[in-house]
Amino acid sequence: MELAEKLFYYLSFSFVRYALLVGIMISLCASLLGTVLVLRRYSFIGDGLSHAAFGAFSVASAMRLVNNSFFVMPVTVLCAVFLLCADKSKKVQSDSLVAMLSVGALAVGYLVMNVFSSSANISGDVCSTLFGSTSILTLTKFDVALSLAVSFSTVLVFVLFYNRIFSATFDPDFLCCGKKSARVYDVIIAVITAVVIVLAMNLVGSLLVTAILVFPALSSMSVMKSFKSTVVYSAVLGTASSFLGIVLSILFSTPVGATIVATDIVIFILHCIAGKLI
Repeated sequence: MELAEKLFYYLSFSFVRYALLVGIMISLCASLLGTVLVLRRYSFIGDGLSHAAFGAFSVASAMRLVNNSFFVMPVTVLCAVFLLCADKSKKVQSDSLVAMLSVGALAVGYLVMNVFSSSANISGDVCSTLFGSTSILTLTKFDVALSLAVSFSTVLVFVLFYNRIFSATFDPDFLCCGKKSARVYDVIIAVITAVVIVLAMNLVGSLLVTAILVFPALSSMSVMKSFKSTVVYSAVLGTASSFLGIVLSILFSTPVGATIVATDIVIFILHCIAGKLI
C-alpha cells in the first residue's frame, strides 16, 4: 500500500506523466524497428547512431546552439541512411562501418566536450549523456507531441508498407525485381531509426539505446514463429518493459535508463526459458 500511494503521488505531477508517456512511445517505436534491424543483422546500428548523436550533441553544445536537436537530428539521420544504404560490395563492410562510426564519434564527442565545454562538471555531463539523465523529467508538451507523432508515423509505416518491409528484410533482391526498390524502404527505416534514437537518448542514454532496440525483439523471437507475430509481440514487450522500468525507477529512486534495461534483461531471460519449454 505504501508503494502504491507513493506511485499515485508521483503520478499526480504532470512531468512524471509526460516521462511515462514519452518512454512508452519511444520504446514502442524502438521495439518495432528492432525486429527489422535484428533480422537484418544490424543489431549494433543503435550503438553506431547513438554515438554519432553523442558526437553531434557535443559539437552542438560547443557551438552554443539554442536547440541542439536541429543539429543532432539531421546528422544522425544522414549517418543512418549511410549505414543502412551502404553498398555491401565495397571493401569496408557494414559492420566495420558501424564500428568505425561508433568509436570515432564517441572519441570526437568526448574530445570536443573537454576542449570546448562551458561546464565545470565535464564528467557529470558525459555520464548523463551516455547513461541517461534527469532531462526525461523536464519534458515539455512539445516533446510529448513529437514523441506521439513519431510513434504514430512508425506504426503507420509498418501498417501501410508491411509487405514491402517484410520483403526488404528477408529478400531485398526479390523486391528489387518489382517496381519498388529496397533502397527506398532502407531510407525510410533509417530515418525513423535515427529519429527514435535521438529521442531515446533522453530516456536511456546513448550507451543503452541498443538495449531497447534489441532485447524486446530477441525476447519475442524466442517464443513467436512468424514475422508479424514477432513484430507485434516485440512492441508489446517494449512498451511493457519501459512502463515497468519507469515505475520501478520512480518507486525505488533508481536510474531510469538502467532500470528499463535491467527489466528488458529479466524479460529476455524469462522468454528464453519459455522458448525452451514450448
